[in-house]
Amino acid sequence: QVQLVESGGGSVQAGGSLRLSCAASGYATSKNYMGWFRQAPGKEREGVAVIGRRYGITSYADSVKGRFAISQDNAKNTVYLQMNSLKPEDTAMYYCAAGRSRDVRDMDYWGKGTLVTISS
Repeated sequence: QVQLVESGGGSVQAGGSLRLSCAASGYATSKNYMGWFRQAPGKEREGVAVIGRRYGITSYADSVKGRFAISQDNAKNTVYLQMNSLKPEDTAMYYCAAGRSRDVRDMDYWGKGTLVTISS
């Protein structure tokens, strides 16, 4: 049963923009938080942005503040990540997740990921 499906990854040059989408289905739609996490080769998975589904309160990693924006369309059970002013260090596999809090340990559902590659 498919729960979270990401789309929108790709390859762009530094300074460019991408918009990721995550469509939720099934039990994932009942979770109070959805977020984006990323993992670069040889590094641990890190949180990028999380949104509380009820009130839309957002939180961001310091490394992306002012450049990325998470938003949601509850009618479509979809969360977006608008990424601007992209840097080579943003290169990673980006995962969508849904869970009980903003903590990565409380994320119960994960998508398969979408690859973002930023060239200098």
